Amino acid sequence: MPNTILIVEDEQILREVIKDYLLHAGYLVLEAEDGKEALSLVQEQEVHLVILDIMLPRLDGWSVCRRIRKTSRIPIVMLTARADEEDTLLGFELGADDYITKPFSPPILLARVKRLLEHGGSGPASDTLSAGGIKVHFPSRTVAVDGVPSSLTHTEFEILTYLMRNQGMIVTREQLLEKIWGYDFAGDDRTVNSHIRNLRSKLGERADCIVTVVRSGYKFEDRA
Repeated sequence: MPNTILIVEDEQILREVIKDYLLHAGYLVLEAEDGKEALSLVQEQEVHLVILDIMLPRLDGWSVCRRIRKTSRIPIVMLTARADEEDTLLGFELGADDYITKPFSPPILLARVKRLLEHGGSGPASDTLSAGGIKVHFPSRTVAVDGVPSSLTHTEFEILTYLMRNQGMIVTREQLLEKIWGYDFAGDDRTVNSHIRNLRSKLGERADCIVTVVRSGYKFEDRA
């Protein structure tokens, strides 16, 4: 069954362009012109990824992202006409997985969509990964910290599992940007730092498993 993607964009021409590219790539597409309609569709339909504009009528993209994250970890790609760094970091802090500034190339957007969906559907040979009091269950993409479920976003899950698979090894910010976001991502170190900060907050007392290596990057250490 093809994945279903929800496009939340009030500009009809742009929405149609994105829709055509997605349909041509074999995806099913849902459309919403405003934030409230988007939330209704997420609740009523099985949605695998959301392409979400920030400036929307009735309810803005920030609010939509925040509300989706209360109940779901589906990938969210945010669209904005502003290239403001603070906006980008705010989007990541609210749980967005990727961020694209208008105007953009539809093929690049399509590549980002494919990457997020492929990462979401892939998994290692083993169904679980455990270290430092943290247990990951790949089939359900869930994480438990000392037996207590922790709700991670798609990108936080990818960062955590990548660090855990490379336990004890230094992973540079550049490696994380390439592995998690892709080689064509225009972000920088602050993008990684923002996600690491959010991830640590969700790991609670196990946050110290993610160690900052000054001027190098991060590594995962089992401190259980």
